[in-house]
Amino acid sequence: QVQLVESGGGLVQAGGSLRLSCAASGGTFSTYAPGWFRQAPGKEREFVAALSWDARGRSYADSVKGRLTISRDGAAKTVYLQMFSLKPEDTAVYYCAARSTGDYRILTSWDYWGQGTQVTVSS
Repeated sequence: QVQLVESGGGLVQAGGSLRLSCAASGGTFSTYAPGWFRQAPGKEREFVAALSWDARGRSYADSVKGRLTISRDGAAKTVYLQMFSLKPEDTAVYYCAARSTGDYRILTSWDYWGQGTQVTVSS
């Protein structure tokens, strides 16, 4: 079992930056490919960013390309989401996730989820 705990969310003005962290424990997190999703009020959970198993490949939703960067520390126990040029439409609860296989764009491909961290961007 892998446990994921997100942190780093908060209130920021439009154009600002935040860095989210996802700390993993239990299991062998290094064998999973990590990713980030978000869910705004009244909307479905949507894909934001994903890292490949070898951490060489990165995929992003079109809405965040060029503004968000996903990365992983050398020990592969923490995953980050660096966010720049934030917009009010980025307001959502952000979830860290881990998958062992499958298409990163499909929610059911992801095996483990964190509890989420709130990001609010004011205009």
